[in-house]
Amino acid sequence: MTGLLIIFVYAALFVGSMLLVNLLTAKSKRKDFTSLKTVTFGDESAVRPNRWASVISVLVLFLIWGAFTGSKLSPIHVPGPFEGDTTFTYTAQNATGQTDDATVTVRVHEVGAAVEDPIVEPGDGFAKNDADRIGIYRSKIIRMANNDEGGNVDGYQIVAINGEPIGANQAVQTGNGRITMNERGQLNFVPSQGFQMQPLYLPSPERVVEALVEVAQEGYRNFTLWEHLGWSLFRVLAGFALGALVGIPLGYAMGLSNWFRGWFDPIVEFMRPVPPLALIPLVIIWFGINETGKIVLLFLAALWIMAIGARAGVSGVNITKVHAAYSLGASKAQILRHVIIPNSLPEIFTAARVAMGVCWGTVVAAELVAANVGAGMMITTASKFQQTYIVVMGIILIGIIGFGIDILMRKAETWLVPWKGRS
Repeated sequence: MTGLLIIFVYAALFVGSMLLVNLLTAKSKRKDFTSLKTVTFGDESAVRPNRWASVISVLVLFLIWGAFTGSKLSPIHVPGPFEGDTTFTYTAQNATGQTDDATVTVRVHEVGAAVEDPIVEPGDGFAKNDADRIGIYRSKIIRMANNDEGGNVDGYQIVAINGEPIGANQAVQTGNGRITMNERGQLNFVPSQGFQMQPLYLPSPERVVEALVEVAQEGYRNFTLWEHLGWSLFRVLAGFALGALVGIPLGYAMGLSNWFRGWFDPIVEFMRPVPPLALIPLVIIWFGINETGKIVLLFLAALWIMAIGARAGVSGVNITKVHAAYSLGASKAQILRHVIIPNSLPEIFTAARVAMGVCWGTVVAAELVAANVGAGMMITTASKFQQTYIVVMGIILIGIIGFGIDILMRKAETWLVPWKGRS
């Protein structure tokens, strides 16, 4: 339910922001034929990233994150968990069939906070007013029978909550919580949790920032933050480089030779859909649990993508360019150097960006193979101790580094392949 609400809020904020920006920037938009383009046309494409949309998207995501975690950085919040004193009335029936009502006051407090039970008067009758306390997002069995006269006698039972009948495995919704009766006739009280996420599942942005500062200053598991990130980056780059070093020549061979295409195409197409995670057991058996195994796993994650990218680049070369080169007297080596390779580079760069993303996604699994340092190791170790703030911090850092590498690869492509999109 909370997940659907987050999606709805994001969609609503996105649409509202888009309409507002379009309204504010309507006068500054171009009114020529270029503005009427709806598809890409080489390097004159009219479909380019809208910077306003990018900024708004990031801000909306942080706003939603803060709103659903009770962050102080967010100006708005969805309803959070109930905190404070709440009461409900129960009706008890003793062994003689008599009934009596009493009130239970429950103090819902922040977990770990030092609080005392509310002070209540016991009241008249055999059912006595009671009090208890419970942490936010927790549940607790409230044993009113221990306080009632005759509560330990056979035949005693609770028959209603706030005047609503209740029985075994039935629940009654109160103003600030939900009460469920178990098979033994005991009442389990769950305070209202609202729509905010529990810190165990999603910490607030400021808690993640605090974790970043702590790990940057003190390290994590005997290694600094930079050592964790550095080792992960080294493994990714090493695995990717080996995958490109083998995959690109293999792709060229498959694209230029029928024999190579027939020999390796079944292998590449068979291995391409196999997730790298499925190869971990074999990698451990073949290469052990040292650095070699991790790099080999990342190598296999990049190899097939790079091979397919290079093969697609060769197959996509315009045949008229090849014919033109032949007509000018070019040799096969010259055609490969001056026609095939330059025109296949755009596909190879695209495959490299995809492969790098897959390698970053695989590094967590690669560092599960008995690693004692690395961002993936930090994430998996923190998850075992329910340190969700470190898990989220590690995921964000991996995403930022991966995004930065992708930007560098885009810039390199623009510099090295300026003819991309031109015929």
